[in-house]
Amino acid sequence: MAEKKAKKTTKKQEAPKMATEKKPAAKPRVGVFICHCGTNIAGSIDIEALQEYAKSLPDVAFADNYQYMCSTPGQNKVMDAIKEHDLNGVVVAACTPRLHEPTFRTASKEGGLNPFRFEMANIREQNSWVHMHDRKGATDKAKDAVRIAVAKAALLEDLFPKSVPVEKAAMVVGAGIAGMQAALDLANAGIKTYLVEKEPTIGGRMSQLDKTFPTLDCSQCILTPKMVDVGRAENIELMTYSEVENVEGYIGNFDVTIRKKARGVLTPAEAEAKGIVGGGCNGCGDCDEVCPVIKPNTFEMGMKPRKAIYIQHPQVVPLIYTVDFDTCVKCGLCVEACGDKKAIDLEMQDEFVTVKVGTAILATGYDIFEIEKKDEWGYKKYENVITSLEFERLICASGPTGGHLVRPSDGETPKKIAFLLCAGSRDNTGVGKPYCSRFCCMYSLKHAHQIIEKIPGATPYLFYMDIRSFGKMYEEFYYRIQDEGARFIRGRVANVLEDPVTKNLKVMADDTLLDRPMNLEVDMVVLAAAVQPTRQADPVRKLFGVSCSQDGWLLEAHPKLNPCGTTTAGVYLAGVCQGPKDIPDTVASAEGAASAASIPIHKGEVELEPYFAQCREEICAGCGMCVNLCPYSALALVEKEGRKVMEVTEAKCKGCGTCGGFCPGGAIYMQHFTTPQIVAQIDAFLLGGEE
Repeated sequence: MAEKKAKKTTKKQEAPKMATEKKPAAKPRVGVFICHCGTNIAGSIDIEALQEYAKSLPDVAFADNYQYMCSTPGQNKVMDAIKEHDLNGVVVAACTPRLHEPTFRTASKEGGLNPFRFEMANIREQNSWVHMHDRKGATDKAKDAVRIAVAKAALLEDLFPKSVPVEKAAMVVGAGIAGMQAALDLANAGIKTYLVEKEPTIGGRMSQLDKTFPTLDCSQCILTPKMVDVGRAENIELMTYSEVENVEGYIGNFDVTIRKKARGVLTPAEAEAKGIVGGGCNGCGDCDEVCPVIKPNTFEMGMKPRKAIYIQHPQVVPLIYTVDFDTCVKCGLCVEACGDKKAIDLEMQDEFVTVKVGTAILATGYDIFEIEKKDEWGYKKYENVITSLEFERLICASGPTGGHLVRPSDGETPKKIAFLLCAGSRDNTGVGKPYCSRFCCMYSLKHAHQIIEKIPGATPYLFYMDIRSFGKMYEEFYYRIQDEGARFIRGRVANVLEDPVTKNLKVMADDTLLDRPMNLEVDMVVLAAAVQPTRQADPVRKLFGVSCSQDGWLLEAHPKLNPCGTTTAGVYLAGVCQGPKDIPDTVASAEGAASAASIPIHKGEVELEPYFAQCREEICAGCGMCVNLCPYSALALVEKEGRKVMEVTEAKCKGCGTCGGFCPGGAIYMQHFTTPQIVAQIDAFLLGGEE
C-alpha cells in the first residue's frame, strides 16, 4: 500500500508536466461527464440511463453527471476525477463545443491532463433541443453521441500549442466612420496603424449626409473633427487613393502589398522628398479653375460637375487635389497654374508598397442597391424619382443646390413628397434584397422632418411596411415626426407613373390599414434604397481569407460570441461591411474590432491551436498536388536531403483537411483528426449500437 501511495503521489507531483511534455501511450482510461443544463438537456434525455450506458462502454473508467457541468463545482468534478481515477481522456456530454470547449480544456489541464485529450459530445443543440417530444429517441441518440466521442477520446494524443511573434503594427482597410474610429483607437493605444482608403479622401458615406438622427446634429460637423484627428495622428499612416493588392502571411506576420494609385499631385512631404523646397499641393484650387474638362461629381451623386483635377468637397482630408487620369487630356494648364509649387506630375505612375502588420481590420462599408432594377418605381426613368442619398445631397447646405430642395425636372420646390421605405429591402422577389437594411426607416423619418422644417406647407407621405425604430431615442423621434404632421401609409407601393405634362408622379399602393387601394399624386418620390456590400469588399475579403454570407456581407466568427472576429485569425470586421448598422452601432463595432485587434499586438505573441496538417516526409512523393488545393496557402514544396517534400506553415494552416483528404500517398494527416480517430468514430456509430 505504501508503494502504491508513493507512486500515486509521484504521479500527482508530475501531473503539471503532462500538459507540456508528451507522455508514452497508455491504456485508455476515459472519463465521461454528462450535463443536465438545467432542463435544457435533462428535460428530453434520461441522464441516469445515459450515465449507466457510458459506464458500460469500452475504455470508460469513470462516468458522472451534474446539473451544470460548466459551473465551478462541475469543473472541479472533472479535475478531481482525472486525479482520482487516473484518467487519460475526458468526454463532456453537454452543449456546443463553440461555447464551452475552452472551459473544459482548461479544467482538464488543471486536473493534470493535456488539454487536447478532451472531446465534447453535443447533446443539447444537436439532440435535446430538436427532440424534446421524443425522450426515448433523444436518449438513444445521446448514447450514440457519447459512444462516438469515447471512441475518439481513447485515441487522442498529447498536442502542444505553438506561439508566433506579433508585429507591433495594424492595418485598417476603409476610412469611413468605422475605419477612422478603429484606426484612432489603435493609434491611441500606441500601435502603428496603416489606414488604407480607396477614395482620395477619408470620411466615407457619413460625409455625404446632411444631418444625423435622432439628434439632428450636422453630420459633417461631428465628422470633420474626427477626420482632422486621423490626419494628424502620429501613429496613423494615412494611405488615401490606395487599394490592397496582395496579402501574404498569418496572424502576427501579415505582409500586405498596397497599390498607391497615381494621384498626379504631390503632397508637401512628397515634394520635399524630391527636393522641391516649399512645394507640394496646398489646396489652393488654382488648377481646378483652369481645367477645361468637366465631369459629374460622384460625391454629389452626379448632380454637380467637377473637373478632371478635383477635390470631392471643401472639407476633404487630406486637402490634396487628385487628377482623374481617365478623363484628363494632359493639356498642361493645371501645371502652369500651379507655378512654383510644382505639385502636379501628369506622368506619375502607380506605386506598390509592402508593409508588415500583426493584425488587420476590414471596414469596407456599403453601397446603395441598384434600385433601377425595380422598374415599377421609375428610378432613372422619371427625373423626379430620386434615392435617399441624392435627397441628402439636395437638402444639404454644402450640396449642389445649397440646401434648397428642388425637383430635378424643373427646379421647382416640391410640396408633396412621397417616401418609399423598404425600396429593395425585405424583398423576396429575387430582384431586391431579402434582409432589412435597418436604418432606412429612421433616415426617412429624418427626411420627413427636414421637409416640414425647410418648406412651409410641404407634406411628406411615408409608405412603409413596418417602422423599425430600434435604437436609443428612436421611437420618441418617430412620435415626434408623427406630431409634426407627416402622413404614414402602411403598404408597399405597386407602381409609380409620371404625368408627361406636369412631371408629377402618381403613386399607386394598397393602404393595408384602411384595406383599400390609393392613388396619390405627388411632386417628387424618394426611394429609401436597400444597402449592399461594396464591389471592393469581395476581392478584399478573398485576399484576407474572410468568408461572406449568401448576401455578400463579410462573415464574423460568431454573431454573438465573436462579432468582430473572423475565421481568419488576426483579421477583424468593423462597421457596415458585415451587415447594415446605424452610426452609433458602427462606431461601437469599430471600437470592439480595435480592441480585439490590439490584444495580440500588446501580448507580443499569439498561441496557435495545434490543429494543423503534418507531413510524413518519409512517404511524401513531392508531387505538389496538395499545394494548390490549400485554401490558406499554408503548403509549400521544399528541398530536403536531395528530394522535394511538402512543408506546412503551421501558423497559416486552419486544419480544414483538404490536403489530407486528397493526398494520394496518405503522407498528410491532421492532428486531432487523424484517420484512426475518425475511423474509430465511424465504427462506433455503425457497429457500436448493434447490441
